[in-house]
Amino acid sequence: MRASTLTVKRLFSKRMEGKTVTKNKPSILIVDDDENIRKTLSAILRGKGYITDTAKDGREAIGKSKAKFFNLALLNIKLPDMEGTKLLTKLPEMVKIIITGYPTLENAIEALNLGADAYVIKPVRPEKLLALIKGKLKEQSQVEKMTE
Repeated sequence: MRASTLTVKRLFSKRMEGKTVTKNKPSILIVDDDENIRKTLSAILRGKGYITDTAKDGREAIGKSKAKFFNLALLNIKLPDMEGTKLLTKLPEMVKIIITGYPTLENAIEALNLGADAYVIKPVRPEKLLALIKGKLKEQSQVEKMTE
C-alpha cells in the first residue's frame, strides 16, 4: 500500500472508533442556525434516502460529530457561536460543504483553504445541491474502497 492510502485508511479507522456507522445509507449533518433551512434540507435529503441529523450551532455540531459518524456535513458560514470556517477545522474527517448567504471572495478562499470540499451560495437549488452531495459521496466511497 502507498503511504497516502495507508494514511487515509488510518484516518478512516480512527474516526470510526466508538461511533455508530450505517454502511448502506450515507449520513449527513446539517448545521444551520435557521430552523426552517435545517428542516427543509433534512426533508429533501431523507426523501433521497440519506440519514440526516441537524445542529443549530457549532458546539452542537462538534458534539454530534464526536458521538456519531457522518459521511458529510453541510455547514452554514454564519453560526451564532462561531464562523462555519472555524467549524471546518473542529470537525473530524468527512466531506464538508459550506453553504452561505454571505458570499465573499475572502470567506470562499478561507473555507477552501481550511478544508471545505465545496462552497455553495444561498439560495440553494435542491437539484444542484443533491448532485453535488452525490458526487462528493461517490468520491469518498472511491477513496474508502482504495483503502480496503
